[in-house]
Amino acid sequence: MRAGFLALALAAWAPACSGATRPPPVSGPPPGASAPDNPFVGARFYVDPDYVAKVELTIPIAPSRAAQIRRAEAYPTGIWLDSIANTALVSRDLDAALAQQKSAGQPVVTLFVIYDLPERDCSAKASSGELTLTNGGESRYQTEYLDRIAAQLRAHPAQRIVLIVEPDSLANIATNLGVAKCAGAEATYRHSIARAIRTLSMPHVSLYLDAAHAGWLGWQGNRLKIAKIFRDVLTEAGGVDTIRGFATNVSNYDSLRGGDIARLEPSDPCADELTYVEKLSATLADVGITGKGFIVDTARNGRSGIKTKSGSWCNVKGAGLGERPQASPGPRVDAYWWVKPPGDSDGASDPTAAGYDETCGAGWPDAAPGAPSAGRWFPSYFLQLIDNATPPL
Repeated sequence: MRAGFLALALAAWAPACSGATRPPPVSGPPPGASAPDNPFVGARFYVDPDYVAKVELTIPIAPSRAAQIRRAEAYPTGIWLDSIANTALVSRDLDAALAQQKSAGQPVVTLFVIYDLPERDCSAKASSGELTLTNGGESRYQTEYLDRIAAQLRAHPAQRIVLIVEPDSLANIATNLGVAKCAGAEATYRHSIARAIRTLSMPHVSLYLDAAHAGWLGWQGNRLKIAKIFRDVLTEAGGVDTIRGFATNVSNYDSLRGGDIARLEPSDPCADELTYVEKLSATLADVGITGKGFIVDTARNGRSGIKTKSGSWCNVKGAGLGERPQASPGPRVDAYWWVKPPGDSDGASDPTAAGYDETCGAGWPDAAPGAPSAGRWFPSYFLQLIDNATPPL
């Protein structure tokens, strides 16, 4: 996941993004924070300057491809708030988005990922976080992390803001309670995510709770488990209407249609991500959660037929950029978005590196070699994603 990245000169951002807006927005309401049910409709999309700066670092490696590389950097990505220190990004990015909004006379939507849960990444090692049960993590998550973010959100009431809440978290307690760390963190996950929803819920903020992906929760039993967990957490948070919807395929590779799941997991009734959205919607309705929209991460799901193991998740070889970020691309889907910044590593391939997980190493057949630690820039992988982009970049 995204790790702290040193602030680079914004001069690299300005020329690359000047006038480089995303696909033309559809008609929408007048300028301001007021949004239709789908916050992406009628809005321009804010581009993270830190991401642009990292992409620019790739150009000296492949100077003949500069124009193609810069086409990739023009699209929006998730801004990952993966540490207490990174909460300072909220005001910086919202101030910049507000300036763009005033200039364009049109709403600008900014998407952040809430990602600093105590005992984060309980079933793997690559993205373990800074907060634990032994260092006061539960109370610090509220006071040092959530409250700081909330204060900055409240200071920007005239903007559309989207938050994706804690990728992989509740899915882990749906399926991985056999892992001691996950079992020990279950209550903390539930209560902390309910607190996050209560703390960050505001009229101009659209919350999407992470719902993993088809290859993880596609089976009926798993869908029912996660639906009941969502219902319980949302009840504690104040009700099912505290969130706009759910995010799927975050940092993953499941194709929108077709793909590897039918071949690798034929018992999974959700053979692809859009089928999962459809079936999960029905399962959620069975427990009283209705009318929700979905964000699907399409940063790396452009190519299928690339996995040999269904559980492969770390820097999968052969992956390509998927559909470009866009509003309302189909039924139930509020947006496609590059939530995982393409080119950010999932985890280190070196077993001596901090946070190493065996699914990222040389012994795992689907993991790309030479990968840095989670969240660090992986230029050769970024170039692969461009090469394999579907549709072509």
